Amino acid sequence: MLLASLKVKAPTADDREQFPLNVPAIQALIGEEIDFTAPVTIIVGDNGSGKSTFLEGLAVAARSIAVGTYDLDQDQSLTSAQRLARYLHLSWRKRSGRGFFLRAEDFFGYALRLNQLRIEAEAGLREVEADTTLSPLARAQARQTHSRTIGELRHRYGEGLDHASHGESFLRLFQSRFVPNGLYLLDEPEAPLAPIRQLSLLSLMRDAVEQQQSQFVIVTHSPIIMAYPKAQLLQISAAGLQPIEYNAIEHVTLLRDFLNQPDRFLRHL
Repeated sequence: MLLASLKVKAPTADDREQFPLNVPAIQALIGEEIDFTAPVTIIVGDNGSGKSTFLEGLAVAARSIAVGTYDLDQDQSLTSAQRLARYLHLSWRKRSGRGFFLRAEDFFGYALRLNQLRIEAEAGLREVEADTTLSPLARAQARQTHSRTIGELRHRYGEGLDHASHGESFLRLFQSRFVPNGLYLLDEPEAPLAPIRQLSLLSLMRDAVEQQQSQFVIVTHSPIIMAYPKAQLLQISAAGLQPIEYNAIEHVTLLRDFLNQPDRFLRHL
């Protein structure tokens, strides 16, 4: 494990009244310390409870690499997360700088970002080949820079993340980017994944934890993702972050009851 704990420091009076520090769940965490006791921590809660906001603040505080259209310090949608991050004190067992932060809705932007990078590298390579003023040595050096970029993108992502279905591209990203000693902060990674693909994600996570000593903090609504063996399950609410058992999670009990007797629910719609 890499990240050991997180403590929420008391904000200034002005910031305490600003979002997201005025969210009840965040206010309940002020002065509290959250210990990460397992390689996989899963945060559950209702819509609007503050779980995604909490994870975004953690990502900014950890200076995580963002898988998205923009880097964390350039993403205007994370302005509130940057305010929260100022009051998060992180304690590390080992800090590698590896891993990434991913919001499911940012994936398309990331795929476009990679595609644009490849297009620019290919255009640069053509310009080098067409430039008759370059010496053989200068041409070889310039060609190497663009070729390396194209080669690395092809090695990691094949023909590109936009050459497969959304779910397949999502899994390809995880397969190519899970590295040893990585901290992965994932916000609703189940969004584009069919149930069978969610099981594939669990398998990739297991390999990353057991073989690569990586760590995950995940926000999810998926009972499949929540079922990761021996995960630390935390429920976020106005009471803060509290441990919860799998079978006590509302998402799990509601889905189980619905699948057992769908007519009992549907007749009330």
